Amino acid sequence: MNRSDSFKRDILLVDDTPDNLRLLSAMLTKRGFEVRKAIDGQSAIASAQADAPDLILLDVKMPEMEGYEVCQRLKAEPSTQDVPVIFISALDDVMDKVKAFAASGADYITKPFREAEVMARIENQLNIQKLQRQLLQQNDELVRSNRELEQFAYVVSHDLQQPLQSITRFAKLLLLRYEDNLDEAAIDYLNRMMDSGSRMQRLIQDLLTYAQVNKQEQPFEAVDCNLVLEQVLDNLQSVISEKKVEIIYELLPTVVGAEMKLIQLFQNLIGNAIKFTRPGIVPHVKILATQQDSEWLFSIHDNGISIDVQNLEKVFEVFHRVHSAKKYPGTGIGLATCKKIVEIHGGRIWVESQLNAGTTFYFTLCSAIA
Repeated sequence: MNRSDSFKRDILLVDDTPDNLRLLSAMLTKRGFEVRKAIDGQSAIASAQADAPDLILLDVKMPEMEGYEVCQRLKAEPSTQDVPVIFISALDDVMDKVKAFAASGADYITKPFREAEVMARIENQLNIQKLQRQLLQQNDELVRSNRELEQFAYVVSHDLQQPLQSITRFAKLLLLRYEDNLDEAAIDYLNRMMDSGSRMQRLIQDLLTYAQVNKQEQPFEAVDCNLVLEQVLDNLQSVISEKKVEIIYELLPTVVGAEMKLIQLFQNLIGNAIKFTRPGIVPHVKILATQQDSEWLFSIHDNGISIDVQNLEKVFEVFHRVHSAKKYPGTGIGLATCKKIVEIHGGRIWVESQLNAGTTFYFTLCSAIA
């Protein structure tokens, strides 16, 4: 919205018949509205642009410029495009009403009108407008709050890294220098300290990554997902070899996006699939893509342990863990990061899982223009 949050209940009446203006003005004034009047299209446009009203009652048939054109001009200007326009006219043909709505009119009242109907339609449009303003304001506040939270997470995580590195470094030095002089309990304590420090460092790194996802450091461009997958498989080569994972994939498309973020997305999802394998089952991961209009639907399927149905909606929440951290190490931030990456690319992400049959993550990305 380009207008102030103040809601004056200010109405602009536009009609070339003085009697109609007097009648409508008297009716609205007694209901507590502030009323302005214009007898032609040019005057109406000038008045609305000088100080946008909360609503416009606009006649259709006027000399020099019809109401349809007046409405179209108002909707083309940023300062007045959000002002609802109710046409009020003696024209009762269906095509006249169609033209009114095609010109972006919000409503249409036929003359001769009833006062109760006019007031009901005005109040309805003003309520809609008020709710839209409140929604936009709440959305702005939410965006600001999220931005502040991300900045806070970044600063805190960044500032924690140095002291944490010092703690783990000194623990290693103590163990290296004094191991022969320490009993088993002291050695155990130092090892636990280093393990905890390593877990904390992973958490900090994941939190930093999550907090920086929205930063547009790399412009969106055409990205070949085959090259993305090639880089991801190279990054994960050691764990793929260790677990003897079978990776199955077809030729992937070119999409619009930020290459580094897409590498992160694929790596998180494929790494997740490799992590949650079932004992005694040769793990495999299948990556497919199918085109749907102007976007591509990707699926990453594994034959690992499944996700309980009650957790499917929660897996993308920050710090939410589905499985034991002792058995399956992780920070609970990876899938939340995936969700943010997909959303900044204008896509959707969701998951399906079946007991003893594995899990499939789906996400959509915009197709690159050929």
